[in-house]
Amino acid sequence: MNFVDPKQFIITRKRKKYKFALFANSPLCFEMIEWMAHKVSIDVVEIGAGNGLFLVELATRHPDKTFAALDVKGDRLQKGAREAEQRGLNNVWFVRARADQIEELFLAHSVSEIWLTFSDPFPKKRSSGRRLTHPHFLKRYATLLRADGSLIIKHDNPAFFQWSLEQLVAEKWTIEELSFDLHESDLADDYKILTAYEQRWLGEGRVTQFVSARRSSRGLID
Repeated sequence: MNFVDPKQFIITRKRKKYKFALFANSPLCFEMIEWMAHKVSIDVVEIGAGNGLFLVELATRHPDKTFAALDVKGDRLQKGAREAEQRGLNNVWFVRARADQIEELFLAHSVSEIWLTFSDPFPKKRSSGRRLTHPHFLKRYATLLRADGSLIIKHDNPAFFQWSLEQLVAEKWTIEELSFDLHESDLADDYKILTAYEQRWLGEGRVTQFVSARRSSRGLID
């Protein structure tokens, strides 16, 4: 990996160039092409990971598993990478790539969990194809997941969440765990790890909706 000197960048108000330099310098961060040559087996993937801090906490709790945070914005991912480095983690990586490139990044039937945490709802009907729960994405997830693997979704937008449930059922996914108010449920503590956005939204009185689904014949909804 070529070292990039952050000092060569003019630090703008948003500090994006500086943050991209931090991304480039982290041994835990990868551009798509770099990652494809890395050859690491991954158990858990978060798509649209933002700053990646949610996955850092999961990786801390589960040192026996491997994790990859995927997002198109390296200036955000570097924050999670720096936190992972400070914690001394060696089981989590940060990859700058698009969601529609996941089949190039991970082996088929190799991932145990795919997380979608508060992905962009793209509320306009003409933009529905960009939603990460659209059927063309669900098909990609099905290809990547192991036979017993799960797709896990957290969201605060009721309309988007309901639409996502409809897509899962239409695509023959089985709903295994479901809550329309996650933090008032008795579901696993791992599910309740807060993202940065979630902390803010809970403070505004919103609730977190949650679903875990897999491609099998068993569950709450077939």
